[in-house]
Amino acid sequence: MPDDQPPQSQTPPVETFPGDLHLPREMPVLPLRDLVAFPFLIMPLVVGREKTIRLIDEALVKDRLVALITQQNATVEDPKPSDLYEVGTAASIIRMLRFPDNTMRVLVRGISRIRAVAYTQTEPYMKARVEEIKDVATKSVEMQALTRSVSQQFQKMVSLVPNLPEEMQVVAMNIDDPGQLADLVASALNLRPAEKQGLLQDADVMSRLTKVAAFLRKELELIELSSKIESSTQTELTKAQREFYLRKQLEAIQKELGVEDSAAREVQEIRNRILKAGMPKEAKKESLRECDRLGRMHPSASEYTVSRTYLEWLLEMPWKTLTKDNLDLKKGRTILDEDHYDLDRVKERIIEYLGVRKLKPDAKGPILCFVGPPGVGKTSLGMSIARALGRKFVRMSLGGVRDEAEIRGHRRTYVGALPGRIIQGIRRAGSRNPVFMLDEVDKLGADFHGDPSSALLEVLDPEQNFSFSDHYLDVAFDLSKVMFITTANLLDPVLPALRDRMEVLELPGYTSEEKVRIAKQFLIPKQLSEHGLKTSKLAFKDEALGAIIRDYTREAGVREMERHIAAVCRKIARTVAEGSRKNVIVGANDLHGLLGPIRYFSEVKERTGIPGVATGLAWTPHGGEVLFVEVTRMRGRKGLMLTGQLGNVMKESAQAALSYVRTHARELGIAPDFFEKNDIHVHVPAGATPKDGPSAGITVVAAMVSLLTGRPLSGDVAMTGEITLSGKILPIGGVKEKVLAAKAADINTVILPKRNEKDLEEVPAEIRKEMNFWFAEHINDALALLFPAKTRTQSRKPSKAAISRAGNPKKKT
Repeated sequence: MPDDQPPQSQTPPVETFPGDLHLPREMPVLPLRDLVAFPFLIMPLVVGREKTIRLIDEALVKDRLVALITQQNATVEDPKPSDLYEVGTAASIIRMLRFPDNTMRVLVRGISRIRAVAYTQTEPYMKARVEEIKDVATKSVEMQALTRSVSQQFQKMVSLVPNLPEEMQVVAMNIDDPGQLADLVASALNLRPAEKQGLLQDADVMSRLTKVAAFLRKELELIELSSKIESSTQTELTKAQREFYLRKQLEAIQKELGVEDSAAREVQEIRNRILKAGMPKEAKKESLRECDRLGRMHPSASEYTVSRTYLEWLLEMPWKTLTKDNLDLKKGRTILDEDHYDLDRVKERIIEYLGVRKLKPDAKGPILCFVGPPGVGKTSLGMSIARALGRKFVRMSLGGVRDEAEIRGHRRTYVGALPGRIIQGIRRAGSRNPVFMLDEVDKLGADFHGDPSSALLEVLDPEQNFSFSDHYLDVAFDLSKVMFITTANLLDPVLPALRDRMEVLELPGYTSEEKVRIAKQFLIPKQLSEHGLKTSKLAFKDEALGAIIRDYTREAGVREMERHIAAVCRKIARTVAEGSRKNVIVGANDLHGLLGPIRYFSEVKERTGIPGVATGLAWTPHGGEVLFVEVTRMRGRKGLMLTGQLGNVMKESAQAALSYVRTHARELGIAPDFFEKNDIHVHVPAGATPKDGPSAGITVVAAMVSLLTGRPLSGDVAMTGEITLSGKILPIGGVKEKVLAAKAADINTVILPKRNEKDLEEVPAEIRKEMNFWFAEHINDALALLFPAKTRTQSRKPSKAAISRAGNPKKKT
């Protein structure tokens, strides 16, 4: 009987048998499992059992004929006659090969259908009396048509099925016998043994051919559908799908080898980190959802990296990390004093915040805005505040930022998307309550990408920023614990709604005395350390520092002063490196050799002293400046010329000054018709520098009166104030900066609007003691001070109530 190895294939006959071959009445029976033998076909068999081997040996000695009958149940190891079908195939043994494993390979050829009538022997193998079954066939047109159809369909099937030899097409074309064609097709079809046995038992050729045709059509439909599906699948199979298929195979191999899947392990690690990250409910839910999505992706997919990066951002955010605040108020004040000189108002505000935090730990962080000229220490003050509070410090420069996405981030649908710089800064700090400095908030721009200033409205609003939503993270993050500090040189460019959200603290410029102290306490030690010098090697006299401030710098801060100190340190460091052991003490006379010629001169006394020139005071982003207003007249007819790159507001102020002078010409001792035959030219020198603002109104009036009366103004007096057509003097801003500019120019007397008297408190006490300050409500009050000998010719004399004087009473204006 055949062993557990089935035959590899069935081969079509290569020759026909002679019709005079007679079968014996009794034949040895060879049972077949899961295999049906058809007449006229050659098929290989594997024989392994002892009984079957003996049957083959004896058949080879005799006539080589055996009866091949299929078992009804293929699982029966030792079949009996009752386990076999009744109909089988008589076959002839063509070839036999023995193998070392005691098995035989037998090649048999079917002869005809037979029926086992009775079994005459069961041991050592079965024998049975058999009778031949003849095909029943009737020639007809229908038979011919059916034969041709089956032949054509079978040839088509052979062309579609790769494992069927192409020679079968030729055999099918050359078979004329419908019965043999039906047996050939039945042997090649993928049918169950019971279905093939049914075809073998059917002696009616027409019936058998009809059944074969039905099976063949069904098989063709399956083959064509399978081919279509395979073709479609191959067309749609992308590189990623092929990699996925290979990856699945690799996973199966790794699983068999006991190797753990690294991608699955990575996803599980991310999930564990999410559960331990302390995220809010919404963020945790979104993270777990994205983690599940990541687990369903192939690691080589492009979306895998995007999803993984997003999860890493969520995991690295400090959802529950808070640094402990230093609530020792004395220690905080000490740290602030160590890092910065003066700035008492700012320091007091920080100490107040510490006090509130001590009493109410869940207090929201303030939004402070430091406004002041460059170099006064706004940025470094933020670092000092962070050190005093014991918090992390993050600085973000807003200068030139024009894209809203820089603040709120990009949405993940964009290639290369990232969170905004706010979230990036919080992640970099590693805590939820850092000191976050937004530097140069007045330098923000706006274009078609959106307005970053508007994006900051939510960030800098304590009532909203507890649920700040970045476009990339797309989940709320609490910014209420962050202490935001912004810096600006000017408040005007800042969006009004944004300005309203901030507590503005102005940092005015320093006086010369303050700069000397700052240099001795901070700048010189810092530069000596950076240049590798010791204190004993280089020292600065106070007069040298004063000369640097007066002759080499023009600034409200100390940045330019520090550069000059660094320049001196570099020159001394060079001499030390060359072998000099001399200790250097820098005096005022040494600066020319170290820093070159003097860069700035006091021009007040040189440029004043002639009629038509008045000294005014102006405010700039870099501090206060002394401003000269020159007025001249020439023959003409009522022309007013304004030069010096004046802005619209300043031009209107000059026109208002001229109107006032013309209206009160007689009272001021000026010919009433002076404008009829003359043109007036007002010029403000430094024409390359744009100028604007109304505070030069009083200066223009004074210069016109000086020109038209022929009386020069004192070079020791400077003034500032806006005038109206009725002569009232309105208040102005930047009082401290203007006073410091006057002091730096050796001007001892300053005329200010009466309503600015309260602002004098911002001026350092030592400056107030050294200078005179006059406060006027009306232009006549100011003119009475500027031209005291003319007071009797004016219609309105200054009253004691209208004029106030502060400062050293020994000084005279």
